[in-house]
Amino acid sequence: MTGTDGEEEEEESVDHAARARDHLGFSRWWLVLAAAGMMAVVGPYQYVWSSLRGPVARQLGIEAAALSTVFTLFVVVQAGSQFPVGWWRDRHGPRGVAVVAAFLAGGGYLGLSVAGTVWQIYLAYSLGALGVGIVYTVAVNTALKWFPDRRGLTSGVGTMAFAGGSAALVPYVRANTGPNLPAEAYVGVLQNVGLLIFAVVLAGALVLRDPPEGWRSDGDSVDYAGPQFSWREMLRTWQFWLMYVMFVAVSGAGLMLTEKIVAYADHLGLAGLIATAAATLLPLAGGVGRLVLGGVSDRLDRTNAMAATFTILGLGLFAVVFFGIRGEGAAFVAAVVVATFFWSPQYTLFPSVVGDYYGEQHSSANYALLYSGKMWGGVFGGTVTGAFVVSLGWNNTFLLGGVLAVVAGVAALLLEAPEPPAAADDSGPPATAGDAASSSDADPAPSSSGDA
Repeated sequence: MTGTDGEEEEEESVDHAARARDHLGFSRWWLVLAAAGMMAVVGPYQYVWSSLRGPVARQLGIEAAALSTVFTLFVVVQAGSQFPVGWWRDRHGPRGVAVVAAFLAGGGYLGLSVAGTVWQIYLAYSLGALGVGIVYTVAVNTALKWFPDRRGLTSGVGTMAFAGGSAALVPYVRANTGPNLPAEAYVGVLQNVGLLIFAVVLAGALVLRDPPEGWRSDGDSVDYAGPQFSWREMLRTWQFWLMYVMFVAVSGAGLMLTEKIVAYADHLGLAGLIATAAATLLPLAGGVGRLVLGGVSDRLDRTNAMAATFTILGLGLFAVVFFGIRGEGAAFVAAVVVATFFWSPQYTLFPSVVGDYYGEQHSSANYALLYSGKMWGGVFGGTVTGAFVVSLGWNNTFLLGGVLAVVAGVAALLLEAPEPPAAADDSGPPATAGDAASSSDADPAPSSSGDA
C-alpha cells in the first residue's frame, strides 16, 4: 500500500470495522452496498449512450452524428460538478445532495423520453449528468472516509457497480430500440430506466452518512492519520499535476473506446452481434477490473499497479485495431474486454492514491479536482476523436488512444508521496489534522450533521 511505514503501522493498529460499527450500529459494508446500488443505476448514462444514440437520432429524424456532442456534454457536466459537490459534502454530509441527485438523474432519462429537439436532448442529458456527478462523488468518497484500511477494494466495489450495472441494461435497450419497433417501445425503455434510477438513488440517499469526528480515536486524539492536505495545498504539489495529465490521457483513451466501439465495429463491417457483444461486455469487464485491481492495489504499490494497468490498456487498444482490421470478431471482442478491464481501474486507483497521498479529511474535494480531468478526457474521447476519425481514419485514431495510455503508464513510475503541507510550504511547523481544520487555508473537517 502506498504510504509511509509509520502510517501503515498506525492504520493496522486500529480496528476500523469495530469502531465504525460502534458509531453506526451496523456494519460499514452496508454503506458501500448502498453506494454501489446508486452507482449501478446511474452508470447507463455513460455506458449505454453508444446504444441509445442511433435510436434517439431516428426518433428525431436526424443523423446520429448530430448527437456526438451529447456524450461530451455528459462527461463535462458529470466531471465538472465533482468539486463543488465534494466541497459541499465534506461540510454537510452526503444525504441532502444525494436526494437532489435522485431527481436529477431519474428526471434526465424521463426528459430524454419526451425530448423532441436536439437542444432538449442536450438539456435532459446534462441535467442527468449533474445527478450522476453527485452520485459518483458521494459514493466513491463514502468508501474513502469509512474504509481507510480498504481504499482500493471499496472504491472498486462502487466504481465496479457504475460500470457493471450497465451490462444488464445494454441488451434490454438494444432489444427494445430497434428501427422496426414502435416509438412507444423506445419511450417506455427510457421511462422505466428513469424511474429505476430515481427509486434506487433516493433509497441510497437515506442510508448514507459520513463518519463523525473522532471515530477512529474515540475523540481522544487526532482523528486522521498522516498529513491532511486541503485542496489548495494539494494543488501546490507536482504529484497532483502529473496525475492530472495521466488522468486526462487515460480517461480520453477509455472514453473514446466506450463512446465509439459500436460505430467502429460497424465501420469495420463486423456482424451486428459482435457490436452488441462488445457494447455489453465493455461495462462488465470494466466493473470486474475495478474491483479486482482495486483489491490488488491494497496489497501492492499503487504506482506500479497504475504503470502496469495503463500500459496493458494501451496494448489492448492496439489489439482492438489489429483484430478489427483482420475481421476476427471474437478476438476483437476479447481485445475490447482486455482494454476495458485495464482502463476502468483508473477510477479505483486514482482516488486511492489521492487518499494515500493527501489524506481522507478532504478527500471529496481533493479527488474531485483530479476527477475534473475527465472533462478533458471526455472532450478528447468524444468530440476530438470524432474529428480525428475524419482526418486520420478510425484505425489511427484508436492507435493514438493506445499511445496515450502507454505514456501514462510510464509516467506513473515517476510518482512518489508528497512532502507534508507545511514542509512543502516552508511556512511553519508540520500541521496536525486539527491545525489543518482550523487553518484559513484548509477546508473544515467533515460534518455528520443530519447524516450521522
